[in-house]
Amino acid sequence: MIGDLAREQAAELLAWYAEMGVDIALNDEPQDRFAESATVEVAARQVSGAPDTAPPLAASPSPRGERALPGIHEPAPSVVIPATVTRSQDEALTDARALARTAKSLEDLRALLESYDGVALRKTATRLVFADGNPQAKLMFVGEAPGRDEDREGVPFVGRAGQLLDRMLAAIGLDRTGAYIANVVPWRPPGNRTPTPPEVALCLPFIQRQIELVDPDVIVLLGGSAASALTGAKDGILRLRGRWLDYDTGTRTIKALATLHPAYLLRTPSQKKLAWRDFRALKAELSKH
Repeated sequence: MIGDLAREQAAELLAWYAEMGVDIALNDEPQDRFAESATVEVAARQVSGAPDTAPPLAASPSPRGERALPGIHEPAPSVVIPATVTRSQDEALTDARALARTAKSLEDLRALLESYDGVALRKTATRLVFADGNPQAKLMFVGEAPGRDEDREGVPFVGRAGQLLDRMLAAIGLDRTGAYIANVVPWRPPGNRTPTPPEVALCLPFIQRQIELVDPDVIVLLGGSAASALTGAKDGILRLRGRWLDYDTGTRTIKALATLHPAYLLRTPSQKKLAWRDFRALKAELSKH
């Protein structure tokens, strides 16, 4: 009985790893990630001119001739600092905003993102995940970032979370022909990790321009990250959900509804009733337009 339970738990764990995008279980050689992170931080401070206050890594002979571990018995290996460290975040943001403004159409914006190298995620992702659905629709959904399935196909919300979103749309009489779907970050972060604040900031001008070009009447913000990035809301999604927020494009104000991300609902099915309330409110709002 115990053996069967252990096998079942192991199978569930492996399935969860696969869904989260874990592609490699082991490396051929051990790596001290803490030492690498410390080295990157020190180098970044040296590039920026900030004082180096990090304590030096200990270096002592390895006992009995054993192979030393990086950061413990010998200095950590050198780490190549990305070129983006040499440019300030403000300069990169200024460049991103200026570039996004040059897009006169969604096709222009997609082409700009295909060649944009300001975000390192572009180099680790398989492809750009730009949008799906109808750009003429009055309803737009915005999520956080693509996952493994989206990265593979180049289309947002096609995995299990996307299938749930389709069922939620069907429940209020809609499908993807009646909505436009995108993400704040159009490239998959490695391992499906959460995008960092600098990554979100550099992608923000492009999703803002995307919203301007689509010009929807209603926006649905899927999850707290999307709601925070686009409206500046500080509350968590469980406090925000069901609330109508204002999204200002600079030329008009669009009503934005914050709701739970489908991926969260897959992990917490008991909260689906809250999402259903939000989608009923969405249907009522759409009937006014």
